[in-house]
This record gives sequence, structure tokens and C-alpha cells, in this order.
Amino acid sequence: MNITIEHNPSTIKLSELGVMSWPKWSCQPGKYALVFEERETCYLVKGKVKVYPKGSSEFVEFGAGDLATIPKGLSCTWDVSLFIDKHYKFDPPTSL
Repeated sequence: MNITIEHNPSTIKLSELGVMSWPKWSCQPGKYALVFEERETCYLVKGKVKVYPKGSSEFVEFGAGDLATIPKGLSCTWDVSLFIDKHYKFDPPTSL
């Protein structure tokens, strides 16, 4: 699945990445089918989620204070148990 999670990254790392200037996205608890067209890096300010890749019963769980990187092309279901508030950024598309 290749979702990488860094639990409680330092404030220095978050500052170096510019996380607090990234756009924000939030959602209520529920299940959401998502497809990641580009690699996404996100930092959860609030919430908790289990991410199930399409066709799999295995999952990766992360929550408030975690920095996660989600690979390009991942089709998955986000099972959100606690309201999500996150900062995110997509890698720019590569030109051919």
C-alpha cells in the first residue's frame, strides 16, 4: 500500500515543510471512496481514519498529530471515525 506515517513530527520539521501554509480539508465521520491522482502529503490536526486500499481488508490507521504520505494512484476507502481536519499538499504533476 505504501502509505507512510510519521507519528508526531517535530515542530521544526513541520515548519520546514511549511505545513501550516498548505490548504486545509475537513470531513465528518463516515466512509469515503477516494482516488489519489497525485501523491499527497497531509498532516492531521484533528481526527482519526482507517485507510483501506480497494479490494483489501487490510488498513493503515493514522490520526491527529500524524504526517502521512499517500502514493499516487491509490484507490481506497477512508473510514473516518473522528472529524478530520488536515493540511495537505499534492506533488506537482511531472511533465513528459
